[in-house]
Amino acid sequence: MYELEEKSYFNYLIIIAVLVAIFLFNRFWKAKKQKEFASAEMLNVLAPNRSIFKQYLKMAMLMLVFLMMIIALVNPKVGSKLKTVKRAGVDIVFALDVSKSMLAEDVAPNRLMKSKQIISKVIDELGGDRIGIIAYAGKSYPLLPITTDYAAAKMMLKNADTDMIPSQGTAIASAIEMTNQYFDDEDQQNRILVIISDGEDHEAEALSSAEMAKSKGIKIYSIGVGTTSGGPIPIKQNGNVVGYKKDKNGDVVVTQLDKTVLMEVAQLTEGKYIDSKDTRHLVSELTDVLKGMDKKEFETQVFADYEDQFQWFVGLAVLFLILDVFFLERKTKWVEKLGLFEDKIVK
Repeated sequence: MYELEEKSYFNYLIIIAVLVAIFLFNRFWKAKKQKEFASAEMLNVLAPNRSIFKQYLKMAMLMLVFLMMIIALVNPKVGSKLKTVKRAGVDIVFALDVSKSMLAEDVAPNRLMKSKQIISKVIDELGGDRIGIIAYAGKSYPLLPITTDYAAAKMMLKNADTDMIPSQGTAIASAIEMTNQYFDDEDQQNRILVIISDGEDHEAEALSSAEMAKSKGIKIYSIGVGTTSGGPIPIKQNGNVVGYKKDKNGDVVVTQLDKTVLMEVAQLTEGKYIDSKDTRHLVSELTDVLKGMDKKEFETQVFADYEDQFQWFVGLAVLFLILDVFFLERKTKWVEKLGLFEDKIVK
C-alpha cells in the first residue's frame, strides 16, 4: 500500500509544460534565423560538430530532473508494516449502474459522475464498516470485493465507466444476486445493499431477487439518479459532444428516471428509496441509518507504518544532472562513435 503525502506539489508539473513550450519556440526561432544567416551547407561547414539531437536530449534530461524533484516533494510513502486491529461495523455493498443511460446530463455533471460522488461521500463518513462495489449494466461485474480498504474503493470507483460492461441494460436482478457472494460472514446480522441507478431497462426478475436477498438478511437502500423529465444520451469523441443516441427510427432517445422498481425492491427488503436531488441530505440520511445499526466486531490488517520514498527520486534527479554534464553542446568522442548525432541542420 502507498500514499502521497503532499499531492499539491503535482501542480508544479505546469512548469515542465511551460519550459518545453519555451524550448520548442526557441528552436523554431533559431532555425528561422539560421536560414536567414546562411544556407544549410554553409552552417555545416561553420559548425560541423553541432548536434540538434543533443539539444533535445539535454532538454529531456533537465525535464526529468524537474519531474523527479516534483515527485520527491510529493513524497510517496510505502506501507512497511501490517498490524491487526479490531473494528466494529456493518457490511455494505454498493451496486453502481454503468449503463449508457447514466451518461445523461439531466443532473450535473452527469448521472454516472453524480453516482460516483455520492458513493465517495458516503465512504468518507464510514468508520469500521466493510464495503464492496459491484458495477452492472446488462450484467453485473465484481468491481471490488468486501474490504476495509477505503482508498482502494475510491480508486476502483474512479475507474468505473460505461465501457467496462459491453452488454447494455440495467440488470438490477443480476446485481442483487451477485451481492450474495459478497457477504461472506454468516455471523454478520446487518447487511446493506445500496443500489444507485436511473432504474431504466429493468428486469422482471428484480423483485424475486429482492425476495431472496431479504431471506438472507439483506436490506436494500436504493438511490434514484436523474430526473423524470429526462435527457438525451450524449455521444462524445475526445471529450466533445458529437451527437446523441438515437433509436431505430432516427429519433433522439430521451432517458428518464424510473423510480418504480427501485422503490419496490427497497420496500420489499425493509429498506428505503432515497432521492438524489439533495446530496448532502442523502449522505446524511444513509450514514444515520448505518450508524444506528448494531455493529459486528471483526479483525482486519492495516498498514501501521509508512516509509518515505522521496530520497530515491532525489537520487534520480542527481543522476540525471550528472549525465547531463556529459551531454555538452560539442560532441564527445565516445558518443560520436554511437552514431546518434549524425543529424545535420536540414534545409
